[in-house]
Amino acid sequence: MMLARLHGIARAWLIGAMLACVAGDAWATSPRVDVTALLDEADSAIRTDNARVITLLAQLRPEVSEMTVGQRWRLRFLEASEAQYMGRYAEAEAGLRDVMDHSGHAGLAARAMGLLMSNYSFGRRYEDAYTVARRAVGVLPGLRDPQARQSLLSNLSQTLNFAGHPETAIQYARMIAADLPAGESPCSAMALEMAARYTQKDLRSDSRDLGRAIEACTASGSPVLANMMWLTKSTLLIEEGQPDAGLAVLDRIAPSVERVGYFAGRASLYSQRGNAYLALNRNDDARRAAEATVALFKPGAQDNFLMDAYHVLYELAKRDRKDAIALLWYQKFADLERRNVDDLSARTLAYEAVQQRALLQGLEADKLAEQNNALKLEKALSVKAVETSRLYIALLAILLGSVIFWLFRTKRSQLRFRYMSHHDGLTGVLNHQHFMSELERALHDLERRNAPACLVLLDLDHFKHVNDTYGHAIGDAVLKRATATCGQQLRRADIFGRLGGEEFGILLHECHPEQGLVIANCIRAAIEATPVTIDGLIVKYSTSIGVACTMISGYGLQSLRREADAALYRAKGAGRNRVMTDLLGDGLVGA
Repeated sequence: MMLARLHGIARAWLIGAMLACVAGDAWATSPRVDVTALLDEADSAIRTDNARVITLLAQLRPEVSEMTVGQRWRLRFLEASEAQYMGRYAEAEAGLRDVMDHSGHAGLAARAMGLLMSNYSFGRRYEDAYTVARRAVGVLPGLRDPQARQSLLSNLSQTLNFAGHPETAIQYARMIAADLPAGESPCSAMALEMAARYTQKDLRSDSRDLGRAIEACTASGSPVLANMMWLTKSTLLIEEGQPDAGLAVLDRIAPSVERVGYFAGRASLYSQRGNAYLALNRNDDARRAAEATVALFKPGAQDNFLMDAYHVLYELAKRDRKDAIALLWYQKFADLERRNVDDLSARTLAYEAVQQRALLQGLEADKLAEQNNALKLEKALSVKAVETSRLYIALLAILLGSVIFWLFRTKRSQLRFRYMSHHDGLTGVLNHQHFMSELERALHDLERRNAPACLVLLDLDHFKHVNDTYGHAIGDAVLKRATATCGQQLRRADIFGRLGGEEFGILLHECHPEQGLVIANCIRAAIEATPVTIDGLIVKYSTSIGVACTMISGYGLQSLRREADAALYRAKGAGRNRVMTDLLGDGLVGA
C-alpha cells in the first residue's frame, strides 16, 4: 500500500504542480486593450479560479477574428491548459503540440512543451514524455523568458518525480528556487521539492519545510498546491499512526478542495478519508468514503487512489465475513496493483532518466563555463602578470591537481573495494553474507515497529540444463537478465541478494501477504516473458518462488527462511514456474 500511495501522491502532484506554472508570459500586444487584459486575467486565473477561466475563454472566442497572431496563439495555449485541467487530455495534447511546433514564440512554446510533458506522464506515455523532456533540456540554456524557464523546470521536476527519480526532481526544483525572479513566490519550487522528498520517504508530517511550503502557497493564492500539500500532510499523519489528526486535516481543507474542483485533489480527499476511517474502525464511514472514491472514476480506470479504495472495501468485507464480496474487491485491488508493478515501460524510463541526469550535469557545466569565460575576460583587462608569476601559478596548479587526483583515486578505490565486498560480482545485487546481515537488521527494525514484510526465495528452473546445453557464458547472461528483470519489479526499500548459484532472496519491506503474492507472481511472469537472445539464439527460462510472511511465520530470520524454503520446494514439486507461500491452502500457480 505504501508503493500505491507514493505513486498516487506523485500522480496528483504531477497535475497539481503543473497548473501553478501556466501563469505569466504576457506576450503580444493588440490594438484592443480589453482583449489583452482578458488574456492576462485568464493566464493568471488558471491556478486559482478555473470557473473564471472558463468564463473568460467564452468572452475571448468571439473576438478571434480581431486578434493579432500572437493573441490567437495565447488563446490557443490557454484553451489547451484549461482542457488539461479538466482532464480532457487528448484535446489538450493537440493544442499544446500546435503551440509548441507552430507558434514561433520561444517562451510560449516552452510553456506548452512543459505541459505536454506532464500530459504524457499522467497518461503513462513515458517514452513520449521523455522524448519531450530531452528536447526541453536542450531548449533551457537558450531560454531567456524567466516565466517560461520556470515553467519548463517545474514540469521537468514533476515528470522525473512521477517516474520514480526524486533525486533528479529535487535538483530541478532547486534550480527553480535559485533562478526565482524578484518578488515571485517560492510556492512552486517548495511544493515540487516537498513532493520529491515524499517520494524519497524523506518527509514527516511535522516537517518545518512542509509547513513553510504550505504557508507560502496559501499566501500566494495557489489553492491547488496548498491543498495538495495539506493532503500530503494528512497522508503522512495516517501512515505515522495518527488517523485522528489526519482526519482533522482533511475536514479542514475539504471545503477548499471541493470548491476548487481539482479531480486528483477530490480523489485523494475521499480515498484518504477511507483509510483514516478504516484505521479508526469507523466501518460505515470508511465504506461511504471508499464508495465515493470509486464513483469518481470511469470503468476501467487505472489510478492509485482508486486502488486504495478497493483495498478499503476489501478489508471491510473481510471484517464483515463476507468472503465472496471480499474476493471481488481483492481481485479489483490486485488487478490494479499488478498493472502498476508490471509497467512495461520501466526499462525505457530508467534509461531516459540516466540521460536526463547527464543533460542536467551538462547544464551545470555550461553555467560554469560561462563563469570561467567571464573570469578570463576580467584577467585580459587587468595588468599583465610577470612571466615568473605565471610559471609559479602553473606549477602550483599542477601540484594541487596532482594531489586532488591522488586523493580522488584513493577515495574511489576505497569505495570500489567496499562495494565489491558487499555485492555479487556477476549480478551486482547483494552477496550472500551482506544480504543476510541486511535482512537480519531489517527484520529487527520491522519487529520493533510491528510492520509486515515478506521474504521471497526464488530459484531458476533447470539452470544446470542451461549451463550444460548452452555453456556457462549463456548461463551468466541468464543470471544477469533474471536479476535485472527482478529489480524492475521491486521498490527502493526492498532488499535483493544472491544466495548462491541460481538462488536469490528478496525482502519485501512493509508488505502484506496479499501484496507479496502479487509482487512475487509479477516477478515470475516477467522472468518467463524475458528470454535471453544472443546471436540469434533464444534461451527461455523460468523460476519457482517461495514466499513467507512475518504476519504468519514471525520475524525470526531462521523460521522465516525455513518457511520460504519449504514453500519454494513445494513450488518445484508442483511442477515449477509457480509461486507458493506459507499461507495455508494459498499460492499462485504460474503458466
